[in-house]
Amino acid sequence: MEFVYVVKRYDLFDLSFPHGFVAAASDTRVADWTARIREKGFFVERRWAERDSSLKQIIPYTMVVHGAEAYLLRRRDTGGESRLYGKRSIGVGGHINPVDQVEHDEVLEAGCRRELDEEIAIEAPFTLSTVGVINDESQDVGSVHFGLVNVARCETSAVSIREKDQLTGEFVSLETLRKLATDERDTFETWSALIVDRLDEALTADA
Repeated sequence: MEFVYVVKRYDLFDLSFPHGFVAAASDTRVADWTARIREKGFFVERRWAERDSSLKQIIPYTMVVHGAEAYLLRRRDTGGESRLYGKRSIGVGGHINPVDQVEHDEVLEAGCRRELDEEIAIEAPFTLSTVGVINDESQDVGSVHFGLVNVARCETSAVSIREKDQLTGEFVSLETLRKLATDERDTFETWSALIVDRLDEALTADA
């Protein structure tokens, strides 16, 4: 039985909710949403959260960046959810679980760092910053999740995949990333595509 960190929709949003990526650098609501998540969040059984649209499951979603390159992941056609086979992603993400609940104020960063460590090995010093949020109400899965978008900026390119049987990964230039997301958009996870659409804003927030 898995428990995940959630916030009640009416505690998170006021009269309206965002769609797509919202950059912290240009929208003060990001800081407010993050504060509400810290203050109002709690753990609930995941299978209940998946079918209760009044709850938003909080997902740290972290881009790994070195210089002018971003780490691009792609899921192999083995293991995990078949609907994600072959999908590209610029975000390492997952649910926050009770194991992440150190001091309550640190639960978001703890969840983010655990997900990074589970999927990839970063063998270089890095800084971690929240650069925005992402929300997609257009599909059932997206409607019950809310992404906290982070950037892990690495001092070197010493980054590798841990789950080699499920993922591949490499640093690509930002220009290559934009071109792939334009020419082969259907190969990208929805959240990743929405972030690439506003990549400059995301990385400006990290600067």
